[in-house]
Amino acid sequence: MIVNPQLFNYRLIIGSLLIILTALGIYSFTNHKSIKSYEEFLKQEKFLIEQELSEMLESYDELSEDYDLMASQLQEAKLETKNALDSLRLLKSDLSIITKFKEQLIILKSKSKVLLNTIDSLNIANQHLMEEKQDALNTIERKSSTINALATKNDLLNKAIDNASILKASNISAQSYKLSGAKKRFTTKARRANAIDVCILLAENPLTDEGDKEIYIQIVSPNGNVVGDKGEVFFDDDSLIYSKKELVSYQNENLEVCSAIIADKDDKPFQKGDYIINVFHKKDKLGSTRVTLK
Repeated sequence: MIVNPQLFNYRLIIGSLLIILTALGIYSFTNHKSIKSYEEFLKQEKFLIEQELSEMLESYDELSEDYDLMASQLQEAKLETKNALDSLRLLKSDLSIITKFKEQLIILKSKSKVLLNTIDSLNIANQHLMEEKQDALNTIERKSSTINALATKNDLLNKAIDNASILKASNISAQSYKLSGAKKRFTTKARRANAIDVCILLAENPLTDEGDKEIYIQIVSPNGNVVGDKGEVFFDDDSLIYSKKELVSYQNENLEVCSAIIADKDDKPFQKGDYIINVFHKKDKLGSTRVTLK
């Protein structure tokens, strides 16, 4: 068999070209996939950096509402982070750009960590202060309750002492009679009587202040009039129409006080019925009794 050398050479060249073209195709395909993967990688890295910067900005916004004392530091960190985020969004994905912003992100996160640690310390200190404040308020409340209870007891004690120190009458008696000159003729007949004797036994009381005491005697007739009306006396918001006033010297001992109430012209003759005798020391009623006239 005779082989044409020229034809063989053509075939060899074509075969070699096919191999070269195939190799170039494989290389181009592989290289294209690598470039595509690289671009996807850069895009993903850029997205992650943007996300971290955005999250940092959101955290600064939340903190700014509660930490007025650190407003300037938070504002500075927020501005720096925002500038980095805005710059990153404007620039195309590039290895050098991504590397640069990764380094900047590390610095920003470091600053943020210091800031957040400071805020955490403030939170702890603030929590301690709130607890101390609450403890103080609880203590004040307990002491206030104790003081109020003591004040109430003190008021009750003072009232008890005041009540105990009030001048008291252990006995009040009265007798009606007819006064003629210097003579007394005791009687229960209304048409004959023109005077009433009232005797009061002031009780011994060491809690009562010694000294002069004004004793008021009030005799009320069956028709509601005051016998021997001597006028009206006032004690703060109270008033008293009385028949007789006696000024006595009280020395914390039993003391008998007797007083004669003589009927005025308007009171004569006495009416039939009950005459109520009330005895007062100032506005305090010491007791009462009655005389019945027939």
